[in-house]
Amino acid sequence: MSVIKIPRIVPPYPFDAYAHLVEPVSAADGGGFLLSFPDLPGCLSDGATIEAAIANGRDAFVSWMSAAADMGAPIPPPLYRHEGERNLSGRFVQRVPKTLHARLQGRAKAEGVSVNQLVTTYIAECLGRAR
Repeated sequence: MSVIKIPRIVPPYPFDAYAHLVEPVSAADGGGFLLSFPDLPGCLSDGATIEAAIANGRDAFVSWMSAAADMGAPIPPPLYRHEGERNLSGRFVQRVPKTLHARLQGRAKAEGVSVNQLVTTYIAECLGRAR
């Protein structure tokens, strides 16, 4: 087998400009989480945790961009922020009752993560089950 060395490039758009979806993988398929980019066909990554899938996704992102540049293929600009919606910021503000906020803070502290990370995980898990 021959090895082709593809020079790594600095992508024209940053990782965070592209929507990336993180979904749980069933135990039958090995478990963990799968990360995909709606704007970058075939650019996938996985990991045992959401954080690992995102970290591996950063490497997959640069590799995908480098391979596209090496082949002379166009690099699509980031268009989709979430399932067909264009250019959403990925940020929303949600007011919750003080008691719920306190429970979220306690759970996040027990898990060793931020409240934002905990809520994002809960949302991802619920959306994964809804599919």
